[in-house]
Amino acid sequence: VQLQASGGGLVQPGGSLRLSCVASRSIFSIAGLAWYRQAPGKQRELVAGITSGMKTNYKDSVKGRFTISRDNGKNAVYLQMNSLKPEDTAVYYCNAVLSDWSEYWGQGTQVTVSS
Repeated sequence: VQLQASGGGLVQPGGSLRLSCVASRSIFSIAGLAWYRQAPGKQRELVAGITSGMKTNYKDSVKGRFTISRDNGKNAVYLQMNSLKPEDTAVYYCNAVLSDWSEYWGQGTQVTVSS
């Protein structure tokens, strides 16, 4: 599975961005899709995840601001990010885990929150 992420950029604090990740094959049966992020000098961390049954989970610091969704018809997963803060600055990666537990990563998209 190849994952192509897009939608990052430079935004002012309080602004919004929508990240997209399109898969090279049907995501209908993909067990889990997620967004991770990695800030300079820090470990990669889970931001949000969504299962094939549409159950979602979020990192505490983004709850109420970020929304993850998936569109099986478009083979895509999205991350709507609102009320962005400077501490959200990072490279964001999409991730897919298949039913056999094999794992795939997108190439990353830079999100910079700065005035």
